Amino acid sequence: MNPGTVLLLFVFVYFIGLLVISYFTSRNSDNQSFFIGNKKSKWWLVAFGMIGTSLSGVTFISVPGTVGKMTGSEYIYGGFEYYMMVIGFFIGYFIVAAILLPLYYKMNLTSIYTYLGKRFNVEAHKIGSIFFIISRAIGATARLYLVVNVLQIFLLEGLGVPFWVTSMVLLLMVLLYTFEGGVKTIVITDTLQTSFMIISLVACIVYILSNLNLSFSEAYTILGQKNYTHFINFDPNSKTFFLKTILGGIFITIAMTGLDQEMMQKNISVDNLKNSKKNMLTFAGTLLLVNLAFLFLGGLLYLFALQHGAEYGTTGTDPVSNIFGFKDASGNIKNIMGDDLFPALSLQGYFPMTISIIFIIGLISALFPSADGALTAVTSSYCVDLLNLNEDKSKTEKEKKRLRMKVHLTFTVVFFILIMVFKALNDKSIVYLIMEVAGYTYGPLLGLFAFGIFTKFKISKKYSILMVTILAPVLTYLINMAVTNYTDYRIGVELIVLNGLLTFIGLWLVKDKQYLRVV
Repeated sequence: MNPGTVLLLFVFVYFIGLLVISYFTSRNSDNQSFFIGNKKSKWWLVAFGMIGTSLSGVTFISVPGTVGKMTGSEYIYGGFEYYMMVIGFFIGYFIVAAILLPLYYKMNLTSIYTYLGKRFNVEAHKIGSIFFIISRAIGATARLYLVVNVLQIFLLEGLGVPFWVTSMVLLLMVLLYTFEGGVKTIVITDTLQTSFMIISLVACIVYILSNLNLSFSEAYTILGQKNYTHFINFDPNSKTFFLKTILGGIFITIAMTGLDQEMMQKNISVDNLKNSKKNMLTFAGTLLLVNLAFLFLGGLLYLFALQHGAEYGTTGTDPVSNIFGFKDASGNIKNIMGDDLFPALSLQGYFPMTISIIFIIGLISALFPSADGALTAVTSSYCVDLLNLNEDKSKTEKEKKRLRMKVHLTFTVVFFILIMVFKALNDKSIVYLIMEVAGYTYGPLLGLFAFGIFTKFKISKKYSILMVTILAPVLTYLINMAVTNYTDYRIGVELIVLNGLLTFIGLWLVKDKQYLRVV
């Protein structure tokens, strides 16, 4: 049997398993099951499942590929420098657990953006939800595009399957198993998918160490000799200067987890605040270990490729080694540096079929948590925040469920369109693109929540919040362009801090003089 057919068969069997889980978890489900799992989720299940949601295909493919990148003018990451951001993430999770989780449980929220409505006004509530929907739709589909593109290039293109068909089929798979149960279903499926992702990670590490006849310590020593294990970038002008990477990681976590309906929807589905905090902190600690393992795997992948004939090269007049791969018959290097490294080695005959199958299962396990949670969360936010479905007394539960399903289906179509847009852009640096987009879209949410939590001022002027949340990202973009064009400094992940600060300052300027009681 053709190897590609064998791999597709495993994908099909995997999906059938998800449908079986969906069938049992969605029985007797209602809108509250879909939105917050009836607040009956086990904290340890949520913690483990959130690992898969947080890591996604970006960590599975992009992070290992960054390890062997050489320095250049638009250098993003190299060695283990990405780990500085992971440390920032870790600190950010503690802040979310200490400040935001108690607030959400105290107010018994279904959508976290309800807080903005109670603290400010309906305008703030709607704006918060819209920024989340835009942010999550772009971020989730960027992650989806990365994985779909890998499956397409290395598996399905040779079988004559068009990219749009691959995208549509995978999205329909996600739609089918989340359509009824929502959060109640994905808490279970994400746990399963995280398990497969970690099994795939460990299996690939063990295989490469065995193939290279190296122990863990010997491999790490060799990686160090090749400068693959450096953690800290001391250049303050660089996008990856360690202090701003840590700072950016903290605020990205606060915004992309603490102010994100998808991530918090799972947290507030836990039965009480104490267990929800356990979930958050257990999840944070586990991510430190898992991300380090992915970086170690990245170093091993480069060692494996070098051992089997790969080499570095340059393109054009660039003096920096900016491509890496195997020479073809003409003596040209086919570049597999970055996102293509792990898939190329796994699916082009360099690894045995067993490892290829494990890689595909891990890759699919990285894909589905990115899509299922995002699709469920944007549906929930649209229904609860924009349609006010929970408070609508004019509709029966059956009518509400039918409307929610229509919204769910509509967002599936939106996700498909966005994936096709990413295909047209064909950007290889997905991990950086997601962080940059997050800086512009989550920044206003960061400023809004910070102003609401840390001040007591009202904002009652019509459209003033809308004006501030539009102007802040525009000003952030203009500042970023000016800094890039006229200085040696490069704004990296701290973009979100700048955007949030400008939003906070703008809200301060349009505030009312009178105080408001703290919500």
